Amino acid sequence: MRIDERIERHYAELSPQEQKAADTLLDRLGDLATYNAAELARLSGVSKATMSRLFRRLGFEDFNEVKEHTRSIRSSGMPLGPQSSDGGLAAHLGQEQDNLRRLAESLDEEKLSAASSTLAVAGTVLLLGFRNSYPLALHLRQQLLQCRKGVSVAPQPGQSLGEELAGLGSGDVVVFFGFRRRPAEFRKVLQAASSTGAATILIGDPSARRLAADATLWLECPVDGAHAFDSYAAAMSLVSVLANGVLLVLGRAGRERVREVTGLFDSLGEIEAR
Repeated sequence: MRIDERIERHYAELSPQEQKAADTLLDRLGDLATYNAAELARLSGVSKATMSRLFRRLGFEDFNEVKEHTRSIRSSGMPLGPQSSDGGLAAHLGQEQDNLRRLAESLDEEKLSAASSTLAVAGTVLLLGFRNSYPLALHLRQQLLQCRKGVSVAPQPGQSLGEELAGLGSGDVVVFFGFRRRPAEFRKVLQAASSTGAATILIGDPSARRLAADATLWLECPVDGAHAFDSYAAAMSLVSVLANGVLLVLGRAGRERVREVTGLFDSLGEIEAR
């Protein structure tokens, strides 16, 4: 049970001083790791003994266990953040830089080249994105369609996945965007796609490492945010790199496709003129 749920369950049983301490914990769930128990007691206006007693009432041995608990909640993707906006932009930009650095460290040219080549030569490319991952799948589709055909996204509203996977086989590829807070059936769908004989590319944050063995290729990308919500800036950068790699692999055929699409944009008046 999460700490906020524990507090809610026991709140009426707490003493007034313990309730003050509990309120402070709830207000600072997202950045508890930056405090120590004495600081939280001072912020609450209670004694250290009261704060320690509250931890035990909630089922924790000490404050270190509380901090580890809240870290695990945040790493699962649950929005938790500081209640103050002080230094918000600087913290955000710093986290973005760290995400890009970690992305660069986890990838190499050989792995990126393999993913781009797979996407370039596949007969059919199916992009699967659930929940927060769906916009990433849409963006990669938009990029790939400019240099190759046969790219689709699932699931569409009201759509099931069985008919999308049926008929896939060797020579096709399914790209899974598997960022945290995935649906419960994610692994089952990944295994079903792999069983068709199609290549599978899994793109996700570190929480998806346990799924990597079920995929042909695994590309790790952090989405940690400095505040309550995850950030997908690094993931969008990865999408851009992959699409550019596909265009390079396709060479002349890809460039001709780009010119054809641009010509249709012009003839249909779909893109504003400069």
